[in-house]
Amino acid sequence: MSSQPPYTSDASNQTSPAADPMLAGFRKSIDNIDAALIHMLAERFRITQAVGEYKAKVTLPPADPEREQRQIARLRQLSAEADLDPEFSEKFLRFIIDEVIRHHEKARET
Repeated sequence: MSSQPPYTSDASNQTSPAADPMLAGFRKSIDNIDAALIHMLAERFRITQAVGEYKAKVTLPPADPEREQRQIARLRQLSAEADLDPEFSEKFLRFIIDEVIRHHEKARET
């Protein structure tokens, strides 16, 4: 039994990352989470698309800066509670909000 770690500088004794069962388990979990994120984003955008169509129909502006600020503050708090960097969360949310506004502006044009 070798006392060397699975990843060594000795090329003859190096374990492939793909063959490492611990790493494979982590990656499978990451893949599942990524899939869930994609499905959740898709659902979120389906709902915000409906919001954009409604706003266009009743002539509301595409953006709601007050709501955006409330959402950002709320999600920064949730991030802190979840031990996730609030700065990262705000950047991520800002990216999503900007995309939603772009969709709302497009809906207003049609």
